[in-house]
Amino acid sequence: GHALRFEGSITALATPFCADGAVDFAAWARLIDAQAMAGTSAVVVAGSTGEAATLEDDEYERLLVAALRVADGRLAVIAGTGLSGTTKTIAQTRRAAALGAAAALVVTPPYVRPTQAGLVAHYRAVADEGGLPVLLYNVPPRTGVDLQPDTVASLLDHPRIVGLKEARGDAARWAELAPLAASRFALLSGDDPTMVMAIRHGAVGVVSVASNLVPATFARIVADARAGRLDEAMARDARLAPLYAFLGAAPNPIPLKAALRALGVGAGLRLPLLPLEAADAAELGAILDLVAGVEAEALNARRAA
Repeated sequence: GHALRFEGSITALATPFCADGAVDFAAWARLIDAQAMAGTSAVVVAGSTGEAATLEDDEYERLLVAALRVADGRLAVIAGTGLSGTTKTIAQTRRAAALGAAAALVVTPPYVRPTQAGLVAHYRAVADEGGLPVLLYNVPPRTGVDLQPDTVASLLDHPRIVGLKEARGDAARWAELAPLAASRFALLSGDDPTMVMAIRHGAVGVVSVASNLVPATFARIVADARAGRLDEAMARDARLAPLYAFLGAAPNPIPLKAALRALGVGAGLRLPLLPLEAADAAELGAILDLVAGVEAEALNARRAA
């Protein structure tokens, strides 16, 4: 229902593929189960991290159905439904609603570069007709358009527009967004390296790439930051700096998929993405050691609690 609050550590799931390119549903189930066990509050199916642009319609539906089955109420399942056209976005949102998604994550229409008034009209139409609560999503480097804070403010009156994933990690943007935080409107960081700063400006969680690999660590950092335990949050976050650098060294999800593959979750990517280049892959061993160390610590603390 619409009372769902989107907060905490939310993982933008990678979509695992088999060596032959098909979706690896067994790996998908393992990935989601691990997220639920680690304290992740919600997962996004078929976002940009999930290589949504490469998925067939039937794969999209099967991924969503499988995620809901594995989640089994332990975490919320959010569907990425944002496309470049409004009518298509509404249709995809309705499809996700029919399959049981809790909300739609709707990126600003990529490539077409609408005006701010066009963005308002787009989001109102999707919220009116899509059948799901809508999380706005702003990621200018990927879309070519920047959803302005005053534009977000003009959408707050819509009962089905329930939050914003903001991937701009600059303090000036977060200072502008801070006044928009409200009990029925969730501000969410969409940029892992700056999420603690975002939480200090009123964000109630993060939609993360790194949490595919370190879900318990992320759940802990977000909980600490929200509770005002900033020293703890920042210290744990600082340990992840090499992971953030690794994940940002090539277009997402190329580095993430290399790490997941090394961990036995999926075999690769779909074109136009190519595997991680050798120079970047050289760091993978050290990154996997870091991931194993911080995550074991966070999981043990979670079990002890």
